[in-house]
Amino acid sequence: MTETMNDRMNKVKSILVSQEAPADPNSPYLKLAEKYNLKIDFRPFIQVEPVDIKEFRKQKVDILEHSAIIFNSRNAVDHFFQICAELKIEMPADMKYFCINEQTSNYLQKYIVIRKRKIFSGSRDTSELLEIIKKHKNEKFLFPCSDIRKSDIPDFLRENGYNFSEAVIYHTVASNLSDLTNVYYDILAFFSPSGINSLLLNFPDFKQNNTRIAAFGSTTAQAVRDAGLILDIEAPQPNAPSMTGALELYIVKANGVK
Repeated sequence: MTETMNDRMNKVKSILVSQEAPADPNSPYLKLAEKYNLKIDFRPFIQVEPVDIKEFRKQKVDILEHSAIIFNSRNAVDHFFQICAELKIEMPADMKYFCINEQTSNYLQKYIVIRKRKIFSGSRDTSELLEIIKKHKNEKFLFPCSDIRKSDIPDFLRENGYNFSEAVIYHTVASNLSDLTNVYYDILAFFSPSGINSLLLNFPDFKQNNTRIAAFGSTTAQAVRDAGLILDIEAPQPNAPSMTGALELYIVKANGVK
């Protein structure tokens, strides 16, 4: 395997990141592109679509029967409050909100006055959020999510006897990538198994050849391997906790940067 990876250690000139382009002009991706004279493009491989009210009602979830909401993404926040608006539900002032990270908790201010609410958040990953939830075992939790989601949160709640409901409020579907048919990149960067699935749905005859694949997270990495593809760059790493950090380590080696 080491010899195979060394054989694939070719110079990197272009990267396609399977996410929306960053709005921040100080994005680490833009800094990476400038530092190493790279072409870095952004294209979401997946998109989200809201469930309609009829589909939501079929799940027989009464939002106001719950005392706490768990949000694992800003998409979940948007689609949850969209459902509430369509159902003409106003969230009570004593509702508690548990968020995967501070970015998600701060995003709540788009819909509620956060300084007057009980909001709890992790800072890095799901494990930190679950530690916080352990201190609130008497709540009745609602976990609004996508039809494609990690099982760590509901598995934890179920295995530890929490009172909770799960509600699918949006669908994750593959984007149409037909315009990329004849476009080549040295590295494709993925962040979820859904991104890998989108690649194979859009390009069923995809041949990896010299294209390097980067994956963030263990489930994404496993999806790459399950698809029979070679995983060249895996993040996070002990010395590179971000995707850009892992990419930079690889680029320095592949491009012979000193």
